[in-house]
Amino acid sequence: MTTYLVSLLMGLAVGVAYALVHVRSPAPPTIALLGLLGMLAGEYGASLALRHFGDQRYVISAERTQDVPPDDQTAR
Repeated sequence: MTTYLVSLLMGLAVGVAYALVHVRSPAPPTIALLGLLGMLAGEYGASLALRHFGDQRYVISAERTQDVPPDDQTAR
C-alpha cells in the first residue's frame, strides 16, 4: 500500500512541476497509461511463462514452510 501511495504522490508532484514551468507531458495521458498497462501485462505474462515453461530454479515461490524446532522429537 505504501508503494502505491508514494507512486501517486510522486506523480502528483511531477504534474505540479510540469504545470509550474508550463511544460506538457511528453506523451498524451491515454498513450502513457496504455504503455504502462502493456508493461504490466508483459511482466505478468513473462512470469507465467517462466513458471510454466522455464527453469524452475529461477522461479521464486511465495509459499512458506514451517520449521520444526530441533528439540521437537515428534517429527522423527
